[in-house]
Amino acid sequence: MSKRRVVITGLGTINPLANNVPDTWNSLINGESGIDTITAFDTSELPVSFAGEVKNFDANEYMGKQQARKLDKSSQLSIFATEEALKDANLNIDERLGPNVGIVFGTGIGGIGSTEQAVRTFDERGASRINPLAITQLMPNSSTGQVAIKYGIEGPSLTITTACAASANAVGEAKNMIQNGIVDMVIAGGTESGTTSMTIGAFAQIRALSTNNENPQQACKPFDKDRDGFVMAEGSTVLVMESEESAIKRGADIYGYVAGYGATTDAFHITAPAEGGKGAVVAMQKAIDDAGLSIGDIDYINAHGTSTPANDKNETAAIKTVFGEQAYEIDISSTKSMTGHLLGGGGAFESMVSVLALKNGVIPPTINLNNPDEECDLNYTPNIATRKELSSAMSNSFGFGGHNGVLIFGKN
Repeated sequence: MSKRRVVITGLGTINPLANNVPDTWNSLINGESGIDTITAFDTSELPVSFAGEVKNFDANEYMGKQQARKLDKSSQLSIFATEEALKDANLNIDERLGPNVGIVFGTGIGGIGSTEQAVRTFDERGASRINPLAITQLMPNSSTGQVAIKYGIEGPSLTITTACAASANAVGEAKNMIQNGIVDMVIAGGTESGTTSMTIGAFAQIRALSTNNENPQQACKPFDKDRDGFVMAEGSTVLVMESEESAIKRGADIYGYVAGYGATTDAFHITAPAEGGKGAVVAMQKAIDDAGLSIGDIDYINAHGTSTPANDKNETAAIKTVFGEQAYEIDISSTKSMTGHLLGGGGAFESMVSVLALKNGVIPPTINLNNPDEECDLNYTPNIATRKELSSAMSNSFGFGGHNGVLIFGKN
């Protein structure tokens, strides 16, 4: 029995670049940065004062003050992105989606902002003053549940918390769910709002973050010799995925299809990648095999490309291991150079980017790549977007805990 083809019919996003898909895409291909000095809280006590914050989003105005106060920001963002995706897929947001639609979301640290606030209240005012809604705000599956409630999604529901691979795994598991005939449609994506004082302070303590406070828009420089860490960011991206039969029956426009998925675990170290990206190598190979493709079929790789010394070197080595000499012919870029690192929301965002690159025949650049690292010697599309006819794209996502999620997308 042949596998059902899984297509993408709707996209939605809110991120440091823009609050919708078209404006996000325009910013990406123009090489714009969404990273800037933090405005949400006082950073004077922190070693890092910048991040990729969502801009011009007022949850009270969008959903009403009563509903907004019930939700962590990560859930607010996921509802916003889901609305755009459903409308884009020509689905009626005022009707319940029902039992033949599932939902799979990824997040790295869930409602961390609400967690911080609850702890602060406990320390300063005692247990009796903790917000009664704190638990439902901070639990990692809150966004998944809140989106399901809002849009009447009654099919299978999963929340994946594999750190920075979470929403790549979410898209992959949604693909499997549809291919296996469990449901015809899945709302898949990721969300994160980790631009908080404690989270930034904690990541800074393990020296994972860039400290280029004087030049925040130039701070994230994947594959550059002068890179000094990643940039924290927030946002949500959602994909409407369904069987090709379902999409055709609805008369839906199709962006492209999810062709392959590979997932592995390094089982090596809780934060550091395995030397040479051993786990990433196997995940990429599994994704190519799952798609029924060969290495020569991959035209573009949206790299994990975090701008940390360890990731970029080892991801480069992993790509060379998988593709051999072909690695030097593939166009690669890291869009984190423009958005910062969306953590658990990154894989879904970069899935969207990969699909749009295929559809539009444009490879977004890796900005701030001005001094290439000798160990990172592949074509990372430095600073200027490239126009090129593409047929297949790979998206890499690797997370703390040794999690590796790789997706392959095909042009419709």
